[in-house]
Amino acid sequence: MLKGKHISLRTPEPEDLEEMYALENNIQNWLVSHTLVPYSKNVLKAYIASSHDIYLTKQVRFIICDLDNAFLGTIDLFDFDPQHQRLGIGIIISPQKRSNGVASEALQLVIDYCFDTLLLKNIYCNILESNAPSKALFTKHGFQLIGLKKCWIKTNNGWENEELYQLVNPSTTVF
Repeated sequence: MLKGKHISLRTPEPEDLEEMYALENNIQNWLVSHTLVPYSKNVLKAYIASSHDIYLTKQVRFIICDLDNAFLGTIDLFDFDPQHQRLGIGIIISPQKRSNGVASEALQLVIDYCFDTLLLKNIYCNILESNAPSKALFTKHGFQLIGLKKCWIKTNNGWENEELYQLVNPSTTVF
């Protein structure tokens, strides 16, 4: 478990099923999670049971909890590439828990985990150009805009650009 001042991060447990089910099947999250069909509880149960080895699955999900172990959201590490020491990151906070520093504290815990435990060189994230809160969150933590994917995500209102942000481990940077 990764512990911060106000939150902790842990891998999913069976008791997280209902919260994960609600979050994964919230259609408002589908655009950023690239989901096209709802998740069943059986699929999520299987994921919870088998998703704890980042070296095997190349991904891991952390449940963001308050200090009383109440579910606040998730933070996903994906596209883990140990050879090139990089991975992608995505975060979703439950709507009623947003705007109180949860995402910022969770992101800092994961950055520290990625650089200090996994010994990574790079972390990246993809953010819709219109998602000002996410862009502010990641840039606050040192991520830099390094690219623009034009007309990358199709929405009900047309095409949207997606921005690519990167954080290079400052302790390994030699230019």
